[in-house]
Amino acid sequence: MLIALIAKDKPGALQTRMDNRAAHLAYIEETGAVAQAGPLLTEAGDMCGSLVILDVEDLAAAQSWADNDPYARAGLFQSVELTAWKKVIG
Repeated sequence: MLIALIAKDKPGALQTRMDNRAAHLAYIEETGAVAQAGPLLTEAGDMCGSLVILDVEDLAAAQSWADNDPYARAGLFQSVELTAWKKVIG
């Protein structure tokens, strides 16, 4: 099941993102649940959130993945949305 995780950073939290980026990327690598991912950007090109496409068994597994992401554990996000997603193009 594909799940889109859309997370928006707290205002002024770019340093928190940078401080936890290596751990976040390692978590993506070790869990093997991520099909696609990348940061959301401001108009100036600064990272301000995340879009992650998870390939997991169900929504509960996606929630568990999201809860254990080092970014979430560091308190980076202002909001996190999980929704089922269907790949049509690409």
